[in-house]
Amino acid sequence: MSIRLRLTLLYTAILALTVIAFSSILYVTQTRATYQSIRTNLIGQTAGLIRATEHAPVPPPDPSQNVPDAGAPPDKPIVMGLPSDTLPGRWTQTRRIDGTVMGRTPDLSGVTLPLSDKGLAAVQGGSAWYETAQVDNEPLLIYSQPHTSRDGTTLIIQVAFPIAQPQQSLNALRLVLILGSTLVILAAFALGWVLAGAALRPIQRITQTAQAIGAERNFGRRVEYRGPADEVGELAVTFNGMLAELESGYRQLEEALHSQRRFVADASHELRTPLTTVRGNIELLRREPPIDAGERAEIVADTTEEVDRLIRLVNQLLALARADAGQALRDDPVPVQPLIEDVCRQARLLTPRTAIQCDAPADILVPGDRDALKQVLLILVDNALVHTPAGTPVALTVSTTDAQVVFSVRDGGPGIAPEVLPHIFERFYRGQASRTGRGAGLGLSIAKELIEAQDGTIAVESAPGKGAVFTVILPLG
Repeated sequence: MSIRLRLTLLYTAILALTVIAFSSILYVTQTRATYQSIRTNLIGQTAGLIRATEHAPVPPPDPSQNVPDAGAPPDKPIVMGLPSDTLPGRWTQTRRIDGTVMGRTPDLSGVTLPLSDKGLAAVQGGSAWYETAQVDNEPLLIYSQPHTSRDGTTLIIQVAFPIAQPQQSLNALRLVLILGSTLVILAAFALGWVLAGAALRPIQRITQTAQAIGAERNFGRRVEYRGPADEVGELAVTFNGMLAELESGYRQLEEALHSQRRFVADASHELRTPLTTVRGNIELLRREPPIDAGERAEIVADTTEEVDRLIRLVNQLLALARADAGQALRDDPVPVQPLIEDVCRQARLLTPRTAIQCDAPADILVPGDRDALKQVLLILVDNALVHTPAGTPVALTVSTTDAQVVFSVRDGGPGIAPEVLPHIFERFYRGQASRTGRGAGLGLSIAKELIEAQDGTIAVESAPGKGAVFTVILPLG
Protein backbone atom coordinates (compact mmCIF):
# COMPACT_ATOMS: atom_id res chain seq x y z
CA MET A 1 0.00 0.00 0.00
CA SER A 2 1.48 3.33 -1.05
CA ILE A 3 1.96 6.18 1.37
CA ARG A 4 -0.39 8.26 -0.76
CA LEU A 5 -3.19 5.75 -0.27
CA ARG A 6 -2.42 5.42 3.43
CA LEU A 7 -2.57 9.18 3.91
CA THR A 8 -5.81 9.40 1.94
CA LEU A 9 -7.44 6.58 3.92
CA LEU A 10 -6.28 8.09 7.21
CA TYR A 11 -7.61 11.52 6.28
CA THR A 12 -10.90 10.02 5.05
CA ALA A 13 -11.30 7.86 8.16
CA ILE A 14 -10.79 10.85 10.46
CA LEU A 15 -13.26 12.94 8.49
CA ALA A 16 -15.74 10.04 8.30
CA LEU A 17 -15.65 9.57 12.07
CA THR A 18 -16.13 13.30 12.54
CA VAL A 19 -19.06 13.48 10.12
CA ILE A 20 -20.70 10.36 11.55
CA ALA A 21 -20.32 11.66 15.10
CA PHE A 22 -21.71 15.06 14.12
CA SER A 23 -24.64 13.52 12.23
CA SER A 24 -25.44 11.16 15.09
CA ILE A 25 -25.33 13.97 17.65
CA LEU A 26 -27.51 16.14 15.43
CA TYR A 27 -30.05 13.37 14.85
CA VAL A 28 -30.23 12.39 18.53
CA THR A 29 -30.48 16.02 19.60
CA GLN A 30 -33.26 16.73 17.10
CA THR A 31 -35.13 13.57 18.08
CA ARG A 32 -34.96 14.44 21.77
CA ALA A 33 -36.02 18.04 21.09
CA THR A 34 -38.97 16.87 18.98
CA TYR A 35 -40.27 14.37 21.49
CA GLN A 36 -39.60 16.75 24.37
CA SER A 37 -41.75 19.33 22.62
CA ILE A 38 -44.48 16.74 22.17
CA ARG A 39 -44.27 15.71 25.82
CA THR A 40 -44.43 19.34 26.92
CA ASN A 41 -47.50 19.83 24.75
CA LEU A 42 -49.14 16.72 26.23
CA ILE A 43 -48.42 17.87 29.78
CA GLY A 44 -49.84 21.33 29.00
CA GLN A 45 -52.94 19.82 27.40
CA THR A 46 -53.46 17.60 30.46
CA ALA A 47 -53.06 20.58 32.79
CA GLY A 48 -55.58 22.56 30.74
CA LEU A 49 -58.06 19.71 30.91
CA ILE A 50 -57.65 19.47 34.68
CA ARG A 51 -58.22 23.23 35.11
CA ALA A 52 -61.27 23.09 32.90
CA THR A 53 -62.88 20.22 34.74
CA GLU A 54 -62.09 21.70 38.18
CA HIS A 55 -63.81 25.03 37.44
CA ALA A 56 -66.66 23.78 35.30
CA PRO A 57 -70.15 23.58 36.95
CA VAL A 58 -71.62 20.16 37.38
CA PRO A 59 -74.41 19.80 34.77
CA PRO A 60 -77.81 18.46 35.91
CA PRO A 61 -78.59 14.97 34.92
CA ASP A 62 -80.23 14.61 31.56
CA PRO A 63 -82.90 11.95 31.53
CA SER A 64 -82.40 11.42 27.85
CA GLN A 65 -78.90 10.31 28.53
CA ASN A 66 -80.00 7.62 30.98
CA VAL A 67 -77.03 8.33 33.18
CA PRO A 68 -76.94 5.84 36.08
CA ASP A 69 -76.27 6.82 39.67
CA ALA A 70 -72.87 7.65 40.83
CA GLY A 71 -72.46 4.34 42.54
CA ALA A 72 -73.38 2.22 39.54
CA PRO A 73 -70.90 1.66 36.72
CA PRO A 74 -71.98 3.05 33.35
CA ASP A 75 -73.05 0.72 30.61
CA LYS A 76 -70.90 2.62 28.10
CA PRO A 77 -68.29 5.39 28.34
CA ILE A 78 -69.68 8.85 28.64
CA VAL A 79 -68.62 11.62 26.25
CA MET A 80 -66.94 14.50 28.03
CA GLY A 81 -67.99 18.03 27.30
CA LEU A 82 -65.51 20.89 27.77
CA PRO A 83 -66.34 24.55 28.48
CA SER A 84 -65.81 26.87 25.55
CA ASP A 85 -63.17 28.98 27.35
CA THR A 86 -60.68 26.08 27.68
CA LEU A 87 -58.23 24.64 25.20
CA PRO A 88 -59.90 22.43 22.67
CA GLY A 89 -59.60 18.85 23.78
CA ARG A 90 -58.27 16.39 21.25
CA TRP A 91 -57.25 12.82 21.61
CA THR A 92 -58.21 12.87 25.29
CA GLN A 93 -59.64 10.05 27.39
CA THR A 94 -60.35 9.37 31.08
CA ARG A 95 -60.29 6.14 33.00
CA ARG A 96 -61.15 5.07 36.48
CA ILE A 97 -58.22 4.09 38.64
CA ASP A 98 -58.88 0.46 37.82
CA GLY A 99 -58.47 1.20 34.12
CA THR A 100 -62.11 1.32 33.09
CA VAL A 101 -62.75 3.95 30.43
CA MET A 102 -65.05 6.72 31.68
CA GLY A 103 -65.11 9.20 28.82
CA ARG A 104 -63.35 10.54 25.73
CA THR A 105 -63.39 13.56 23.46
CA PRO A 106 -65.57 13.46 20.37
CA ASP A 107 -62.61 13.27 17.98
CA LEU A 108 -61.79 9.76 19.18
CA SER A 109 -65.15 8.66 17.70
CA GLY A 110 -65.29 5.37 19.54
CA VAL A 111 -61.53 4.65 19.48
CA THR A 112 -60.02 3.71 22.83
CA LEU A 113 -56.55 4.95 23.80
CA PRO A 114 -54.62 1.90 25.03
CA LEU A 115 -52.85 1.62 28.39
CA SER A 116 -50.47 -1.27 28.96
CA ASP A 117 -50.41 -3.28 32.17
CA LYS A 118 -47.05 -1.81 33.03
CA GLY A 119 -48.36 1.70 32.40
CA LEU A 120 -51.49 1.06 34.50
CA ALA A 121 -49.35 -0.14 37.38
CA ALA A 122 -47.16 2.95 37.11
CA VAL A 123 -50.14 5.32 37.06
CA GLN A 124 -51.79 3.51 39.94
CA GLY A 125 -48.54 4.07 41.83
CA GLY A 126 -48.88 7.84 41.27
CA SER A 127 -46.41 8.26 38.35
CA ALA A 128 -47.00 9.65 34.90
CA TRP A 129 -46.49 7.28 31.99
CA TYR A 130 -45.53 7.68 28.32
CA GLU A 131 -45.97 5.04 25.68
CA THR A 132 -46.42 4.79 21.94
CA ALA A 133 -49.17 2.78 20.27
CA GLN A 134 -50.71 2.26 16.88
CA VAL A 135 -54.30 3.51 17.04
CA ASP A 136 -56.49 3.34 13.97
CA ASN A 137 -53.36 2.89 11.81
CA GLU A 138 -51.81 6.03 13.19
CA PRO A 139 -48.84 6.12 15.61
CA LEU A 140 -49.59 8.02 18.81
CA LEU A 141 -47.57 9.10 21.83
CA ILE A 142 -49.92 8.64 24.79
CA TYR A 143 -49.45 10.42 28.10
CA SER A 144 -51.23 8.99 31.12
CA GLN A 145 -51.43 10.88 34.43
CA PRO A 146 -53.39 10.20 37.66
CA HIS A 147 -55.66 12.99 38.97
CA THR A 148 -57.85 13.27 42.06
CA SER A 149 -61.01 15.30 41.44
CA ARG A 150 -62.86 17.60 43.87
CA ASP A 151 -65.11 14.83 45.06
CA GLY A 152 -62.09 12.65 45.95
CA THR A 153 -62.35 10.36 42.95
CA THR A 154 -59.02 9.39 41.41
CA LEU A 155 -59.07 9.37 37.63
CA ILE A 156 -56.54 8.54 34.94
CA ILE A 157 -56.30 11.23 32.28
CA GLN A 158 -54.83 10.12 28.94
CA VAL A 159 -53.82 12.58 26.26
CA ALA A 160 -52.42 11.44 22.90
CA PHE A 161 -50.50 13.16 20.15
CA PRO A 162 -50.09 11.81 16.59
CA ILE A 163 -46.39 11.38 15.85
CA ALA A 164 -46.56 10.26 12.22
CA GLN A 165 -45.45 13.66 10.88
CA PRO A 166 -42.58 14.11 13.42
CA GLN A 167 -41.42 10.60 12.63
CA GLN A 168 -41.48 11.36 8.92
CA SER A 169 -39.50 14.53 9.54
CA LEU A 170 -36.96 12.63 11.64
CA ASN A 171 -36.72 9.85 9.01
CA ALA A 172 -36.15 12.48 6.33
CA LEU A 173 -33.47 14.09 8.47
CA ARG A 174 -31.82 10.72 9.01
CA LEU A 175 -31.86 9.98 5.26
CA VAL A 176 -30.40 13.41 4.49
CA LEU A 177 -27.65 12.89 7.08
CA ILE A 178 -26.80 9.44 5.74
CA LEU A 179 -26.70 10.53 2.10
CA GLY A 180 -24.90 13.77 2.93
CA SER A 181 -22.32 11.99 5.08
CA THR A 182 -21.72 9.43 2.34
CA LEU A 183 -21.24 12.12 -0.30
CA VAL A 184 -18.97 14.12 2.02
CA ILE A 185 -16.83 11.04 2.76
CA LEU A 186 -16.53 10.18 -0.95
CA ALA A 187 -15.66 13.78 -1.79
CA ALA A 188 -13.16 13.82 1.07
CA PHE A 189 -11.51 10.66 -0.28
CA ALA A 190 -11.18 12.18 -3.75
CA LEU A 191 -9.92 15.50 -2.38
CA GLY A 192 -7.54 13.70 0.00
CA TRP A 193 -6.17 11.65 -2.90
CA VAL A 194 -5.50 14.82 -4.90
CA LEU A 195 -3.97 16.69 -1.94
CA ALA A 196 -1.81 13.71 -0.95
CA GLY A 197 -0.57 13.44 -4.53
CA ALA A 198 0.26 17.16 -4.59
CA ALA A 199 2.02 16.95 -1.22
CA LEU A 200 4.01 13.86 -2.19
CA ARG A 201 4.92 15.06 -5.69
CA PRO A 202 8.25 16.57 -4.50
CA ILE A 203 9.09 13.26 -2.84
CA GLN A 204 8.27 11.50 -6.10
CA ARG A 205 10.64 13.87 -7.90
CA ILE A 206 13.30 13.09 -5.31
CA THR A 207 12.76 9.37 -5.98
CA GLN A 208 13.00 9.88 -9.75
CA THR A 209 16.16 11.97 -9.32
CA ALA A 210 17.71 9.29 -7.10
CA GLN A 211 16.86 6.60 -9.65
CA ALA A 212 18.32 8.69 -12.48
CA ILE A 213 21.48 9.37 -10.48
CA GLY A 214 21.85 5.67 -9.72
CA ALA A 215 21.40 4.78 -13.38
CA GLU A 216 23.59 7.55 -14.82
CA ARG A 217 26.08 7.89 -11.92
CA ASN A 218 25.67 11.64 -12.32
CA PHE A 219 26.02 13.17 -8.87
CA GLY A 220 25.86 16.66 -10.33
CA ARG A 221 22.05 16.51 -10.63
CA ARG A 222 19.88 18.20 -8.01
CA VAL A 223 16.23 18.03 -6.95
CA GLU A 224 14.22 21.03 -8.17
CA TYR A 225 11.86 22.23 -5.42
CA ARG A 226 9.96 25.52 -5.54
CA GLY A 227 7.45 24.92 -2.76
CA PRO A 228 7.30 26.32 0.78
CA ALA A 229 10.02 25.71 3.32
CA ASP A 230 8.12 22.90 5.03
CA GLU A 231 9.19 19.34 5.88
CA VAL A 232 9.24 18.35 2.21
CA GLY A 233 11.32 21.42 1.42
CA GLU A 234 13.75 20.49 4.18
CA LEU A 235 13.92 16.97 2.73
CA ALA A 236 14.74 18.36 -0.73
CA VAL A 237 17.42 20.67 0.71
CA THR A 238 18.88 17.79 2.75
CA PHE A 239 18.83 15.50 -0.28
CA ASN A 240 20.60 18.11 -2.41
CA GLY A 241 23.17 18.57 0.35
CA MET A 242 23.68 14.82 0.46
CA LEU A 243 24.13 14.78 -3.31
CA ALA A 244 26.75 17.53 -3.01
CA GLU A 245 28.61 15.49 -0.40
CA LEU A 246 28.32 12.36 -2.55
CA GLU A 247 29.59 14.26 -5.56
CA SER A 248 32.56 15.55 -3.57
CA GLY A 249 33.23 12.09 -2.13
CA TYR A 250 32.90 10.48 -5.55
CA ARG A 251 35.38 12.93 -7.03
CA GLN A 252 37.76 12.35 -4.15
CA LEU A 253 37.38 8.62 -4.65
CA GLU A 254 38.12 8.98 -8.34
CA GLU A 255 41.15 11.10 -7.54
CA ALA A 256 42.27 8.58 -4.92
CA LEU A 257 41.88 5.69 -7.37
CA HIS A 258 43.73 7.67 -10.01
CA SER A 259 46.49 8.48 -7.53
CA GLN A 260 46.63 4.85 -6.45
CA ARG A 261 46.92 3.63 -10.02
CA ARG A 262 49.60 6.22 -10.68
CA PHE A 263 51.33 5.29 -7.42
CA VAL A 264 51.40 1.60 -8.38
CA ALA A 265 52.63 2.42 -11.87
CA ASP A 266 55.33 4.80 -10.63
CA ALA A 267 56.40 2.41 -7.87
CA SER A 268 56.64 -0.39 -10.40
CA HIS A 269 58.69 1.82 -12.67
CA GLU A 270 61.01 2.95 -9.87
CA LEU A 271 61.52 -0.61 -8.61
CA ARG A 272 62.01 -2.05 -12.09
CA THR A 273 65.13 0.03 -12.85
CA PRO A 274 67.29 -1.02 -9.83
CA LEU A 275 66.01 -4.60 -10.02
CA THR A 276 66.95 -4.79 -13.68
CA THR A 277 70.38 -3.39 -12.88
CA VAL A 278 70.89 -5.89 -10.06
CA ARG A 279 69.78 -8.77 -12.26
CA GLY A 280 72.13 -7.69 -15.06
CA ASN A 281 75.03 -7.41 -12.63
CA ILE A 282 74.31 -10.88 -11.28
CA GLU A 283 74.33 -12.28 -14.82
CA LEU A 284 77.70 -10.61 -15.41
CA LEU A 285 79.10 -12.14 -12.23
CA ARG A 286 77.91 -15.59 -13.36
CA ARG A 287 79.63 -15.42 -16.75
CA GLU A 288 81.99 -18.14 -17.80
CA PRO A 289 84.86 -17.54 -18.14
CA PRO A 290 84.62 -15.10 -15.20
CA ILE A 291 85.39 -11.45 -15.68
CA ASP A 292 88.54 -9.89 -14.28
CA ALA A 293 88.79 -8.79 -10.64
CA GLY A 294 88.65 -5.03 -11.34
CA GLU A 295 85.47 -5.25 -13.36
CA ARG A 296 83.98 -7.64 -10.78
CA ALA A 297 84.67 -5.09 -8.01
CA GLU A 298 82.93 -2.35 -10.03
CA ILE A 299 79.90 -4.61 -10.63
CA VAL A 300 79.68 -5.49 -6.92
CA ALA A 301 79.88 -1.78 -5.98
CA ASP A 302 77.19 -0.93 -8.51
CA THR A 303 74.98 -3.75 -7.21
CA THR A 304 75.45 -2.55 -3.63
CA GLU A 305 74.46 0.97 -4.62
CA GLU A 306 71.32 -0.27 -6.39
CA VAL A 307 70.38 -2.44 -3.40
CA ASP A 308 70.77 0.59 -1.13
CA ARG A 309 68.55 2.51 -3.51
CA LEU A 310 65.95 -0.28 -3.33
CA ILE A 311 66.10 -0.22 0.47
CA ARG A 312 65.54 3.54 0.55
CA LEU A 313 62.67 3.28 -1.90
CA VAL A 314 61.00 0.46 0.04
CA ASN A 315 61.39 2.39 3.31
CA GLN A 316 59.80 5.42 1.71
CA LEU A 317 56.92 3.33 0.39
CA LEU A 318 56.38 1.83 3.83
CA ALA A 319 56.33 5.31 5.36
CA LEU A 320 53.69 6.40 2.86
CA ALA A 321 51.66 3.27 3.49
CA ARG A 322 51.70 3.93 7.25
CA ALA A 323 50.65 7.53 6.65
CA ASP A 324 47.81 6.45 4.35
CA ALA A 325 46.62 3.95 6.96
CA GLY A 326 46.30 6.76 9.48
CA GLN A 327 48.85 5.34 11.88
CA ALA A 328 48.82 7.52 15.00
CA LEU A 329 52.00 9.42 15.79
CA ARG A 330 53.22 10.25 19.25
CA ASP A 331 52.37 13.63 20.74
CA ASP A 332 55.22 14.36 23.14
CA PRO A 333 56.91 17.68 23.93
CA VAL A 334 60.02 17.69 21.73
CA PRO A 335 62.94 20.07 22.52
CA VAL A 336 63.72 21.88 19.28
CA GLN A 337 67.39 22.77 19.74
CA PRO A 338 68.69 19.18 20.37
CA LEU A 339 66.57 17.99 17.43
CA ILE A 340 68.12 20.56 15.07
CA GLU A 341 71.63 19.75 16.26
CA ASP A 342 71.03 16.02 15.68
CA VAL A 343 69.68 16.64 12.15
CA CYS A 344 72.57 18.90 11.20
CA ARG A 345 75.18 16.49 12.57
CA GLN A 346 73.73 13.58 10.57
CA ALA A 347 73.42 15.74 7.43
CA ARG A 348 77.08 16.82 7.65
CA LEU A 349 78.12 13.16 7.77
CA LEU A 350 76.16 12.51 4.56
CA THR A 351 77.65 15.45 2.64
CA PRO A 352 80.79 16.78 4.29
CA ARG A 353 81.66 19.02 1.32
CA THR A 354 78.58 21.27 1.71
CA ALA A 355 78.29 23.68 4.62
CA ILE A 356 75.13 23.47 6.70
CA GLN A 357 74.14 26.43 8.84
CA CYS A 358 71.91 25.57 11.81
CA ASP A 359 70.24 28.08 14.10
CA ALA A 360 67.64 27.18 16.77
CA PRO A 361 66.78 29.08 19.95
CA ALA A 362 67.04 27.24 23.23
CA ASP A 363 64.16 26.22 25.54
CA ILE A 364 61.58 25.76 22.79
CA LEU A 365 59.24 22.75 22.85
CA VAL A 366 57.03 21.56 20.06
CA PRO A 367 54.39 18.83 20.47
CA GLY A 368 54.84 15.93 18.11
CA ASP A 369 56.71 12.72 17.26
CA ARG A 370 60.48 13.29 17.46
CA ASP A 371 61.35 10.53 14.98
CA ALA A 372 58.79 11.79 12.46
CA LEU A 373 60.01 15.39 12.81
CA LYS A 374 63.61 14.26 12.39
CA GLN A 375 62.69 12.30 9.25
CA VAL A 376 60.93 15.36 7.78
CA LEU A 377 63.87 17.69 8.45
CA LEU A 378 66.35 15.15 7.04
CA ILE A 379 64.24 14.85 3.89
CA LEU A 380 64.18 18.64 3.46
CA VAL A 381 67.92 19.03 4.20
CA ASP A 382 68.82 16.12 1.91
CA ASN A 383 66.66 17.63 -0.84
CA ALA A 384 68.46 20.97 -0.38
CA LEU A 385 71.88 19.31 -0.47
CA VAL A 386 71.01 17.50 -3.72
CA HIS A 387 70.12 20.75 -5.48
CA THR A 388 72.80 23.03 -3.96
CA PRO A 389 76.13 23.24 -5.78
CA ALA A 390 79.36 22.69 -3.85
CA GLY A 391 80.55 25.74 -1.94
CA THR A 392 77.03 27.13 -1.36
CA PRO A 393 75.70 26.67 2.17
CA VAL A 394 72.34 25.20 3.18
CA ALA A 395 70.56 26.91 6.09
CA LEU A 396 68.29 25.23 8.65
CA THR A 397 66.74 27.82 10.98
CA VAL A 398 63.98 27.90 13.58
CA SER A 399 61.87 30.88 14.63
CA THR A 400 58.80 31.36 16.80
CA THR A 401 55.64 33.47 16.75
CA ASP A 402 52.94 33.82 19.40
CA ALA A 403 51.66 30.27 19.00
CA GLN A 404 53.76 28.64 16.25
CA VAL A 405 57.20 27.24 15.58
CA VAL A 406 58.56 27.80 12.07
CA PHE A 407 61.25 25.51 10.60
CA SER A 408 62.93 26.86 7.43
CA VAL A 409 65.31 25.02 5.07
CA ARG A 410 66.95 27.27 2.45
CA ASP A 411 69.11 25.98 -0.40
CA GLY A 412 71.27 27.72 -2.98
CA GLY A 413 70.15 25.73 -5.99
CA PRO A 414 68.70 26.81 -9.34
CA GLY A 415 65.21 27.21 -7.91
CA ILE A 416 61.91 25.65 -8.95
CA ALA A 417 59.97 26.62 -12.03
CA PRO A 418 56.49 28.10 -11.39
CA GLU A 419 54.75 25.29 -13.26
CA VAL A 420 56.46 22.73 -11.04
CA LEU A 421 55.55 24.30 -7.66
CA PRO A 422 51.91 23.07 -7.54
CA HIS A 423 53.11 19.47 -7.94
CA ILE A 424 56.17 19.52 -5.75
CA PHE A 425 54.56 17.48 -2.93
CA GLU A 426 52.92 14.90 -5.21
CA ARG A 427 54.13 11.33 -5.05
CA PHE A 428 56.73 10.26 -7.60
CA TYR A 429 56.75 13.76 -9.06
CA ARG A 430 60.16 15.10 -9.93
CA GLY A 431 60.82 18.40 -11.61
CA GLN A 432 62.84 18.38 -14.79
CA ALA A 433 65.82 19.90 -13.02
CA SER A 434 65.92 17.15 -10.42
CA ARG A 435 65.57 14.07 -12.54
CA THR A 436 69.28 13.45 -12.47
CA GLY A 437 69.18 13.05 -8.71
CA ARG A 438 69.02 9.80 -6.81
CA GLY A 439 65.52 10.33 -5.39
CA ALA A 440 62.34 8.62 -6.45
CA GLY A 441 60.04 11.59 -5.93
CA LEU A 442 58.67 10.33 -2.60
CA GLY A 443 60.60 12.34 -0.02
CA LEU A 444 58.53 15.54 -0.12
CA SER A 445 55.29 13.52 -0.20
CA ILE A 446 56.37 11.68 2.94
CA ALA A 447 57.28 14.97 4.61
CA LYS A 448 53.86 16.45 3.81
CA GLU A 449 52.00 13.38 5.14
CA LEU A 450 54.00 13.32 8.39
CA ILE A 451 53.60 17.05 9.06
CA GLU A 452 49.85 17.07 8.37
CA ALA A 453 49.47 14.06 10.68
CA GLN A 454 50.81 16.32 13.47
CA ASP A 455 48.42 19.21 12.67
CA GLY A 456 51.14 21.17 10.91
CA THR A 457 51.63 22.66 7.47
CA ILE A 458 54.44 22.58 4.94
CA ALA A 459 55.00 25.00 2.07
CA VAL A 460 57.65 26.05 -0.44
CA GLU A 461 58.66 29.37 -1.95
CA SER A 462 61.00 29.56 -4.92
CA ALA A 463 61.86 31.35 -8.10
CA PRO A 464 64.20 30.29 -10.92
CA GLY A 465 67.79 31.19 -10.10
CA LYS A 466 67.06 32.15 -6.46
CA GLY A 467 66.93 28.82 -4.70
CA ALA A 468 64.03 27.46 -2.67
CA VAL A 469 62.80 27.79 0.93
CA PHE A 470 60.79 24.99 2.49
CA THR A 471 58.79 26.02 5.59
CA VAL A 472 57.28 23.76 8.22
CA ILE A 473 54.87 25.30 10.75
CA LEU A 474 53.84 23.49 13.93
CA PRO A 475 51.94 24.67 17.01
CA LEU A 476 54.08 25.90 19.87
CA GLY A 477 54.24 23.57 22.86
